Amino acid sequence: MSDFVSAVELNDLLTGGAPVRVIDVRWRLDRPDAGHDDYLSGHIPGAVFAALDTELATHGEAAEGRHPLPSTATLQDAARRWGVRSGDTVVAYDDFKGIAAARAWWLLRQAGVDVRVLDGGIRAWRAEGFDIATDDVSPEPGDVVLDPIGDDALSIDEAAAFPASGVLIDARAADRYRGDSEPFDPVGGHIPGARNLPEPVHFDADGKILDRETILATFAEVGVTPGTPVAAYCGSGVTAAHTALVLHEVGIEAKVFPGSWSQWSNTPGRPVAVGDQPG
Repeated sequence: MSDFVSAVELNDLLTGGAPVRVIDVRWRLDRPDAGHDDYLSGHIPGAVFAALDTELATHGEAAEGRHPLPSTATLQDAARRWGVRSGDTVVAYDDFKGIAAARAWWLLRQAGVDVRVLDGGIRAWRAEGFDIATDDVSPEPGDVVLDPIGDDALSIDEAAAFPASGVLIDARAADRYRGDSEPFDPVGGHIPGARNLPEPVHFDADGKILDRETILATFAEVGVTPGTPVAAYCGSGVTAAHTALVLHEVGIEAKVFPGSWSQWSNTPGRPVAVGDQPG
């Protein structure tokens, strides 16, 4: 079964009365506070806004990274606020190739929830001509009980050791990987041994996932084939979850280093590689 649903499939589920809870996870690295305003300007009817910074992450010291994992209790409180009940399917969407929605997918999947991502996001929904709402949805609280999360996450030490036994993917843009520029963190470059594969390569111009063969060929270029141990990181653990989603879609399981470069670059003594090679 695919982890993606089309806009038509989602509409059929909603109009057919299936137990589905839709969450809007619009968030962008360049404007993290604008997601709720975007949601209010137009969203899928019945969708609840999910705040990535406070519900799909927590905050602490800089050395923990920008988006550390939330506790299971925090995530469960959020899911109940979204109205998720035991047995519900959750469909997450955003407006940028599912990158933020994938963070919800990654966490909720670990927690035992049946979760999907809307292929093409809100753009695909609009393209089908389906209704758009502008209310701020506040459903009756849900009763879902989540399983403990964290088993699919790597610690900073595990991330450092990973290239010795598998492929560690850096999902950031190539210039940040090389260390040519670093607009968010104190040091540019990458974790030694990591291979660069910027996340948008797996999607078309409409933000829809490419076919399985193309995706597998792209991952093979950095050494990832079925059976290869693989993990991913990015700037703060959001885009890396998207890499894990895409890999899962083609039958390859992956770990995620949620602290990512924001944790690595804020931890004294961690080595930094630069240039276009793993190093």
